[in-house]
Amino acid sequence: MIKKTLIGAALATATAGAALAADFPARPIQVVVPYSAGGSTDLSMRVVADAFERLFDGQMVVRNQPGGGGGIGSSAAIHARADGYTLGAGAQGPLVIKPLIGGTDYQLDDVEFIGLYARSLQVMVACADAPFSDYDAFIEYAKSSKPQVGNSGAGGANQISAEAFADTAGISIESVPFNGSSEARTACIGGHIDAMVASPAEAKAASDSGQMTPLFVMEDERIDLFPDTPTAVEKGVDFTWSSWKGLIGPKGMDEETLAWLRDAIQQVANDEEFKKTLTDMGEFVTFEDGEAFEARARKDMETTRGVLEKLEMLGMNN
Repeated sequence: MIKKTLIGAALATATAGAALAADFPARPIQVVVPYSAGGSTDLSMRVVADAFERLFDGQMVVRNQPGGGGGIGSSAAIHARADGYTLGAGAQGPLVIKPLIGGTDYQLDDVEFIGLYARSLQVMVACADAPFSDYDAFIEYAKSSKPQVGNSGAGGANQISAEAFADTAGISIESVPFNGSSEARTACIGGHIDAMVASPAEAKAASDSGQMTPLFVMEDERIDLFPDTPTAVEKGVDFTWSSWKGLIGPKGMDEETLAWLRDAIQQVANDEEFKKTLTDMGEFVTFEDGEAFEARARKDMETTRGVLEKLEMLGMNN
């Protein structure tokens, strides 16, 4: 009798759990963006939220929690209750770079990767009055001199990509950090540095006005915006890099909820209205499932680790 009662209770619990998972989401989903409102991570996540509400007749609320270079908001999402109702905007800086520098209460192993929906591509450009104007001349110059390459901040994704490319290509550069990409762009246009890493949108506008010259794209293949600009890969340097945007959450979500969220972000990323809106914003819309997203993050972390070791910026716990 006792045995039958226990079996019945177990079945009832399992049935209730399945029903709860089937009803997900039963209330608004909150997504923590670890940056201030108005930046590209924030704006793209708001487009995700709009598409989510349109496709699934649910509510997704974006909450900005800036600070610590993205570490504070990322921590809030990673350490949230694992019920699927508090998620995070997964960005490269706070997930891959900051844990290596130090000062975070999380590591990559603590992150549940739900899906990647966009990447911010990167282009190396020659600045005004630079002593080179194409890839080959840039490499030749860097073999005898150290070109000054601007970036948006010490230890940021742009510095990592420039330094990692230099290592792969066997050249040396002098990284020049600025307080944000706008300051770096001003210095580049003014001819105060030799080169910088820019987004395709930044590079296109400045290139059209003759203020910058694209040298190479950090992708496997050429991109539509710069059909005449080579990739490092086609020049014989096996190097690619891009910043990325995705949806993350805490570890420990039940399988049904996680599967629902992964399917939802895939549908959002493949929605034509969503793709057009993000493309118009200058983002490269691409979907990667949780497994591929995590693999990309881990690969970027290893690249970053090598650069930070060289720059002596690796944290004490790494």
